[in-house]
Amino acid sequence: MNELKSVLVTGGAGYVGAVLIPKLLSQGYLVKVVDLYLYGDDVFDQVKGHPKLHEIKGDIRNVELMNQSLKGVDAVIHLACISNDPSYELNPNLGKSINYDAFVSLVQLSKTNSIKRFVYASSSSVYGIKDEAEVTEDLKLEPLTDYSKYKALCETYLLENTQDEFTTLIIRPATVCGYSPRLRLDLTVNILTNHAIQKGAITVFGGDQKRPNIHIEDMTDLYLESLKWPHEKIHRKIFNVGYENHTVNQIAMMVKEVVGDQIEINAIPSDDHRSYHVSSQKIFRELGFKPAHTIKDAVEGLKNAFDQGLIPDSLSSSKYFNIKRMQEVDLS
Repeated sequence: MNELKSVLVTGGAGYVGAVLIPKLLSQGYLVKVVDLYLYGDDVFDQVKGHPKLHEIKGDIRNVELMNQSLKGVDAVIHLACISNDPSYELNPNLGKSINYDAFVSLVQLSKTNSIKRFVYASSSSVYGIKDEAEVTEDLKLEPLTDYSKYKALCETYLLENTQDEFTTLIIRPATVCGYSPRLRLDLTVNILTNHAIQKGAITVFGGDQKRPNIHIEDMTDLYLESLKWPHEKIHRKIFNVGYENHTVNQIAMMVKEVVGDQIEINAIPSDDHRSYHVSSQKIFRELGFKPAHTIKDAVEGLKNAFDQGLIPDSLSSSKYFNIKRMQEVDLS
């Protein structure tokens, strides 16, 4: 029987959290969400008023708030961060304060409050650019940006501060794709789908770069499972989660197949030759986890959401684009 009954999800009103939280509630967990709600207060409309949902609007840098929020909690899923390189680079000091300093404090507070399990959402970007055909968890980390550097430093800090009664698990996700009530349209699959539907054309910069992706339904299912896997199978472990490694050209063709043959694909040369091929064999081998959804499923889900009018102003509204929203708010 699963001994974990309650969970705190930092950044729970974000892109991934907005899909994860209803799943946690449906499985009987008491769920606390700590988030600034920069992208709207309506992401949980489908579960509004749920007796086991506690929404806390606040900043993870607030030590007193986080200490109180951890009371009565068994597990933490830490999703909160300034979540891509351009947003981070807007204000590196702000990025460090949220992505690293607040993380260090949260780990210590979690131990003080006897949290049993801590799941950290790192990033596959910690590897940098690799020549290896398969990027596995044992390769050296060579982060290229401050965003990925602090992700790697958080991993190190967590592993140095773990103990047997404090189960720690590090996940390195690929790029997440698909529909969420708190939608991001600044991610490869989602960008291409938005442009195909709204403009009737896709612009591909370069195109031969490989971009690993994972469907948001699979990503959130994994976080659900992370609360159930036995301690001895996950403690101090690191797992890639990527699966579908396709070139941007191949992704564009998948979008065209779903949206319609009339979609134009225009290629423009690019100096960005970053290419990633993340191996997820370890998590399948050790935990039996494999995806149930594809990139094409993600495109179809987005298309259905567009058809239902769920994504208004998709080319202009800042709520879909992290860097645009970050430019509008003052978090200092």
